[in-house]
Amino acid sequence: MAVPFKTKKTALTFRKQPMVTAGIAILLATGLIAAKLSQRIHMPSVTGYIIAGLLLGPSGFNLISEGSIGNSLDHFTRIALMLIAFGIGEHIELKKLKEHARSLLFVAFFETTCAFLLVTTTVFILITYTSLGIESWQLRENLALAILLGAVSVATAPAATLLVVRELNAKGPLTSSLLAIVAIDNGLAIAIFGLAISLTHQIIGQDGTPILMAIGSGFLEIFLSLLLGWITGFCLEVILEKLKKEGEMLTAGLAILLLCSELAVYLNLSPLLAGMVAGFTLVNKAERDVRVFRVLNNFEPPIYVLFFTLAGTHLDIKTLGSAGLIGLAYFLARIVGKIIGVQIGAQLSQAPDVIRKYLGLSLVPQAGVAIGLIFLISADQSLAVYSSIITPVVLTGVFLSELVGPLAAKFAVISANETMAPESNGKDEPRCEGLTEKECHQFMRSEAGVKILPWTWRKLTPPDNPESVVVFGATRRHTVNGIARIATIFAHYFKARPMAVFVRPPDTVTAENHFQVEREEVESMGYELLTEVVPDVSIASGLVAAVEYNDARAVVLSYPLHDEASDFSNILETVAGNVSCPVIVVQFYGVLHTEKILVPITDMEDLAEVYPVVAALDTVGEHQIQLLCLLSSEADQSDLDLQTEKIRTWLNKQPGLVKLSVKSVATDSRVDTIKEEAEGHDIVVMGAIRAHGVRKFFFGSLTDSIAKTLKKPLIVVYDAKKNK
Repeated sequence: MAVPFKTKKTALTFRKQPMVTAGIAILLATGLIAAKLSQRIHMPSVTGYIIAGLLLGPSGFNLISEGSIGNSLDHFTRIALMLIAFGIGEHIELKKLKEHARSLLFVAFFETTCAFLLVTTTVFILITYTSLGIESWQLRENLALAILLGAVSVATAPAATLLVVRELNAKGPLTSSLLAIVAIDNGLAIAIFGLAISLTHQIIGQDGTPILMAIGSGFLEIFLSLLLGWITGFCLEVILEKLKKEGEMLTAGLAILLLCSELAVYLNLSPLLAGMVAGFTLVNKAERDVRVFRVLNNFEPPIYVLFFTLAGTHLDIKTLGSAGLIGLAYFLARIVGKIIGVQIGAQLSQAPDVIRKYLGLSLVPQAGVAIGLIFLISADQSLAVYSSIITPVVLTGVFLSELVGPLAAKFAVISANETMAPESNGKDEPRCEGLTEKECHQFMRSEAGVKILPWTWRKLTPPDNPESVVVFGATRRHTVNGIARIATIFAHYFKARPMAVFVRPPDTVTAENHFQVEREEVESMGYELLTEVVPDVSIASGLVAAVEYNDARAVVLSYPLHDEASDFSNILETVAGNVSCPVIVVQFYGVLHTEKILVPITDMEDLAEVYPVVAALDTVGEHQIQLLCLLSSEADQSDLDLQTEKIRTWLNKQPGLVKLSVKSVATDSRVDTIKEEAEGHDIVVMGAIRAHGVRKFFFGSLTDSIAKTLKKPLIVVYDAKKNK
């Protein structure tokens, strides 16, 4: 009988595993979809994760519950908490916070103290003088419950706060102070919680330990957690300096951090506090090697989705009852306490106004640490009766704070003007304040976002006997001055004259001042503008006729803005397929600058195609030009050196040597490499790196991918003669 029983048990175990795998898949997919929907209505991603968990849990479709997956996913929560704590530590850089250290300590002390006192008082009064309490309880039970809830209320959610900060790419005094306060908050929360547990045991008569000894034990736990974190940070530094590959750093870093987490749990210490100190230790070292933070960032997203979505599944609205009303009071009292405490601390320490006004709202989120603390209460047998009430109360507060908190934090950061466009180069005003990365990208490609600054370089000297013209389309009125500028630069290089061509239907009349904007732009550069109106039902055929009739050296077109509807692909295909000169396409993005130019190529053919455009740009003003040669990821250093030398040899043979630097790189992703390099440049110039024919000029090519996602102005050159 033993064998059949063993076989049956094995079968049951086998059937349970796919349910866990399916649970992970459902959590990830639903969390991601909910986050995307939240972003579309301008809500933080973390709010979407919580709502997704609520829908998947007992309050929704009940797809994810303890009955279906048990505690099989708990290890993801522990991994997430350690990564969250480590990430918070990165933002506690002493050099940056030194000047605000006094105000931070004051603010942290008062906001934690006020939250603890206000929540404790509110809950005690509510359960003592209303029908929400338990009838058989005396004042000491009510006080014990209130103290425990007050201690839990001190904690702030580092993960939600960190995700909002990363999503907005926020930087500034409020952001730095916020992340430091969150770290201090959770350190104080652990200390206060330890003291509250000891005090509660004293109140209910379950512990004979003197109160001073209990307090000392709490401080010893904090000290040992700090020590463990410092040792972890030291080990990370020693090991990581010997590793070069990102995969090795990810593996080693994750192993050390998870070992720290498990050791902290085994020793009854705080893994959160240890993780924060590990990150703090690394970022404050003189060497400041932060590579491990970057590689871990790539590992975090699915863990975060699981963590927050699972948090949402823990709340069962149907079973809340009176605990839900206490949870609402807990939630409101905690927020008020945080805001009042920040006001007092900021006033006494004379902190900047931005901290006094907005820091309190930023501290609304509460999740991981608070959930961890209620699990500690439930593990204490003497406090089991309180745990049955504290768990739904805190989870109610956590649910509300994770819905409202990220929105409050986002509002505070935006109101403090600390959001930044990721690719901001510091030259222009922060034109994306208050916008998400996606909204900023759309804005910078719209008529409102594109900006052509006046010409400030010296005027150009036209040739005495111009040989030809450079034609540019004068259809897109919002960017026509930018196109006129680029066309004039090319005309100057080719010893030609710029010509604006406007194609109109045969039965319409052109306004007398139609060419006024482009004429003023060209004249400000020292040239005179030629104009030509072509009556034609087709813009493409009209442009081709003007280019061929005038024997143009080049034709310049403007790629449509983000908010324009256009048949541009067909126009481009027709023009490029029927003219005998290069076609140059300009895509505008934000403010047009050309001082720092990036030129990505994949082979020598691309270089020959794009070189005339680079040489033309180099003839006016002062430029820094970097030629970026993209080789396959298998290329070793000798291959890179050989390619660089080959390019330099070719450049030395060209007339009118262009001053530029050459960089050859091995890459797994051409698009990502170009975008990363472009962050330090003003404009990207590239040839039409394509597979076959004109259809691959913009569509289905590397150029197409770059044009869709690049957050810089882009110039693409297509030499039509190569496809003849």
